Amino acid sequence: MSSWPEYAEIRFADYGEEIVASEERTDMERGPSKMRALNSRVMKNVYASVQFRSAADAEAFEEWYLRDVGRVGWFTMEHPRTGQPISARFPQGIGRLMPLNTQFRFSKRDLVLEYMR
Repeated sequence: MSSWPEYAEIRFADYGEEIVASEERTDMERGPSKMRALNSRVMKNVYASVQFRSAADAEAFEEWYLRDVGRVGWFTMEHPRTGQPISARFPQGIGRLMPLNTQFRFSKRDLVLEYMR
């Protein structure tokens, strides 16, 4: 399994987390819906921007995503907030590369990571 590259820095200014609902709702004729948990573990999404300090780092990240991760594979990384090791993947790809200054000396990608909690 591939590991998160060291040159890809997660920016905390654009950071967020969300637990993906994993329950079944049954509507009732009267009163509130009944709910039950579907899984003992839940998926959690991390919304983040990844910053690159050079055009070469941005290109290397794209190569890592295409070759090592294979676009749909899992990889290991340190959780950005807790520091715990997790296995994650990209459910929506790696997002759009956006320059933060000229000639992509600094750039970023907004992306979503998902992992089992």
